[in-house]
Amino acid sequence: MDDEDARNYKQPCPQCSKINWGISDEGKYYCKFCQMIIEKTKEVDADDIFIQNAKMQSICRGLRKKKRALKGGWEWYICEGFQFILLKQAEALEDLGIGPDIKDNMCNLWRLYLQETQQAYCETPADRKLRVHYATSEADADMDQLSQSSLGVPSSGVSSSGVPSSGVPSEASGDQSDTSGHGGASGTSDAESAVSMQSLGSVDGSTYKKKKGRIMSMPMTLAFCYLAILWVRASITLSDLLRLVFYRHIPYYNPQQYFPENTQLYGPDIHLFGVENFPLYDRILDMTRDLGCFLRLPLFPPITETTYCHPYVLCMKYLMEVNLPDELHYWTCSVAKQARLDEVAVLTFKPADKNLVRYDIQAVAIIVVALKLVFALNDDFEWQLAKRAQRANRTETDVPMFDFEKWYMTIRPCLDEACRRLEDEKAKFIWDSERVLAYNSNSRVRLLKRTRMEKNLQSRFSKLASAAPDAGNRRPSSFFFNWEELNTDKICFHGHSLEGIAQKDQKEFCSFRKKYWLSTVKKCKSEMCQHWKLYGESQLPSSYHFIISLFSTILGVEHTTIHYNVCMLEHKLVSQKLRKKAKQHGRSNV
Repeated sequence: MDDEDARNYKQPCPQCSKINWGISDEGKYYCKFCQMIIEKTKEVDADDIFIQNAKMQSICRGLRKKKRALKGGWEWYICEGFQFILLKQAEALEDLGIGPDIKDNMCNLWRLYLQETQQAYCETPADRKLRVHYATSEADADMDQLSQSSLGVPSSGVSSSGVPSSGVPSEASGDQSDTSGHGGASGTSDAESAVSMQSLGSVDGSTYKKKKGRIMSMPMTLAFCYLAILWVRASITLSDLLRLVFYRHIPYYNPQQYFPENTQLYGPDIHLFGVENFPLYDRILDMTRDLGCFLRLPLFPPITETTYCHPYVLCMKYLMEVNLPDELHYWTCSVAKQARLDEVAVLTFKPADKNLVRYDIQAVAIIVVALKLVFALNDDFEWQLAKRAQRANRTETDVPMFDFEKWYMTIRPCLDEACRRLEDEKAKFIWDSERVLAYNSNSRVRLLKRTRMEKNLQSRFSKLASAAPDAGNRRPSSFFFNWEELNTDKICFHGHSLEGIAQKDQKEFCSFRKKYWLSTVKKCKSEMCQHWKLYGESQLPSSYHFIISLFSTILGVEHTTIHYNVCMLEHKLVSQKLRKKAKQHGRSNV
């Protein structure tokens, strides 16, 4: 009808002089050639106006009911909430300079997850039978109620596309048996109260944890991030990711503050999205490994010598991190090569085999073994080398010799200050959200009062302590320490030489093994025994403990984790050496 009316209008366009008119949704005429809108409007019959007014009244009545029923916020599902968080995390990673591919990869991973868990991208979602469907729209529901009230038939709750539009009963599904109006009003009020209670939070929050299979959680979002990082081979490790999360450069804590205002958390949603603990390295790594296997991902892109996660690159990065000489990189590469940790097949993530490598911890373990090879770290030999370096540095030389004692005296106060600052930041960490989260309707008023009281007390104590209530976050960086030459109070040892301490040849490398001591006793054959994973500070040299504490603070992991990986590397090197000796002994006997 609109096209016929437009064709009957033969006046030329005042701007382009063309006769090609169309009618917009508002009933105004516009030129299809130049898009100019004129004052002429579509003529409407009186009958059409009456029908349109009746429909508008029905829609407005439905919107008023919708607003009354949904005063708590929009209707949303748990998977939609996690999807919004993943989107914010991908945008944060993209802003940090990882690249535009990170968002596409996380999107593909999330689609695979929804498909594997049958929440979307499938013909029949697994939880469709558990959902109670709304009508397609409130206007249609009201029209159905008017037309079917005399028959007592409830309106349909499935949209024309076959996808349920919400998860709570519609207002038309109340008791319609009483056609006099009293019974219908009672049923409508009960339905509205049920909708109002449900609309305070997500639709499926109360039943989400009862679902079978792998359910989402806040730590799982970091597993998605790390999987996408591994796929694009970005210059970031898992420890760097957790540090960025701690300083809130990546959304993780209080995720409800990133939700739209009309999307409210209530009751069970607070337990699903609430974060009350710092994410643990091993837990996120295990989730990443299991998630890759669950999604049945293919072989990841290879980790080559130019990739950031390769031991050669990471060892150089952490040598700069702890202010050690650059010449130690030769020894770390030799250790990695002898242990066969530089091979592409070993480093590349294979989800089917669940062999995800701890790239950063492995690089740190290589550095510790290299330091033990050069300096022994037995509280005796490293100090003898320090005295030798001090005597050599008294004479004028182009490149100073590395002094272990001087390095220790430089690093020790920086490490103590970093540990103290980190403890203060954890103690002052704000877990509460700016939004008031209520587990039930009765506690909302009480939580509002408590929140106002906490903010008042916090501002007063900040004034008494003469400190700003919010000093701001640290700038995002993959380095924990900074040893630039511009800082006059810190000595940079990167360019110092190891000449006179260690020589770059295989004979010298083998001779230091006579002074080498193993960090643990013989490895147990029983898998149940875990004694060699324990870390006894009193039983280890103080120099070794200081190195372990230094890397433990940088990576944000326990001492036991690094010590365990050092032991694994040492046993691998010793076993290879014994196998070589056995082969040589067998050849000599022949």
